[in-house]
Amino acid sequence: MSRKKTLNKQNKQKIALQRISKLFNMAEKAAHSGRIHLANRYVEIARKIAMRYLVSIPKEFKRSYCKNCYHYLLPGVTCNVRINNKRITTHCFNCKKIMRFPLK
Repeated sequence: MSRKKTLNKQNKQKIALQRISKLFNMAEKAAHSGRIHLANRYVEIARKIAMRYLVSIPKEFKRSYCKNCYHYLLPGVTCNVRINNKRITTHCFNCKKIMRFPLK
């Protein structure tokens, strides 16, 4: 009888990062095609994977969802994006939260 191969922690985290990036790409495609609820679900799944395998979500994906309600942010559809005083201001339409990021 053969033994089941076990993955070490680094391999699991690498696979988790690949799945997170794929889920965010799928969320972007779904949001552009008008299926915002599906994009929100993809973000939720990606966050759960990140929490389960103790992986931080990459910076380019962190700014694509609301930190308060965890909905996918699509400028003009689900959020407003403005540049004010060396800051990028994002206003979520779902929870009315304002997020500010420094502009370098």
